[in-house]
Amino acid sequence: MMRAFGAEITVIPSHNLGISESLIKQMIEKARILSQEPDHWWSDQLNNKDAIAGYYPLGEEIWEQTGGEVNAFVHAVGTAHSLHGTTTALWKHNRDIHIVAVEPSESAVLSGQPSGSHNIDGIGIGFVPPLWEPHLVDEIMTVSTTEAKVMARRLAIEEGIFAGTSSGANLVVALRVAQHLGPGKTVVTIIVDSGLRYLSTDIYR
Repeated sequence: MMRAFGAEITVIPSHNLGISESLIKQMIEKARILSQEPDHWWSDQLNNKDAIAGYYPLGEEIWEQTGGEVNAFVHAVGTAHSLHGTTTALWKHNRDIHIVAVEPSESAVLSGQPSGSHNIDGIGIGFVPPLWEPHLVDEIMTVSTTEAKVMARRLAIEEGIFAGTSSGANLVVALRVAQHLGPGKTVVTIIVDSGLRYLSTDIYR
């Protein structure tokens, strides 16, 4: 897909070991080195505080679309920018909205567990993100790669929503939270991206 848009691809192989702290840091370092070449720019995503404010409108949109009737917000953590930005906006309206961060059970570093490897793309970088703000989260829950993949397939087959593994992870936890809160409560999560990005993976193969 990226080649179709004209991108030149630089692959950092995981050697089938999954997403891990080592792999993420290798990718970051490669991006840093490339950024030093002429006509290159590096967003330095993990350390870019401006990205957090970019998600304030998402929190406002959730508040408006639910008519203010939102009891919990569930979202997986990569950089944590989307979680923190959305939370900041929601809490300006209602501090009682329960915020749940989602991370891979195989690498649950936010939960105080050892860093490991997993295959939920886009989240679980294997170390605590530099701009992680624990005071903006009420609870952290974990999801396995298998659970996330199964839910992504269910989303496509049962709901016609074509998404990736991090979206599956979001929904797994959102359903857990909904069961805990009980009837009459509104739990919001996000379908992060399209399943088109995952056709070369074993989710839909």
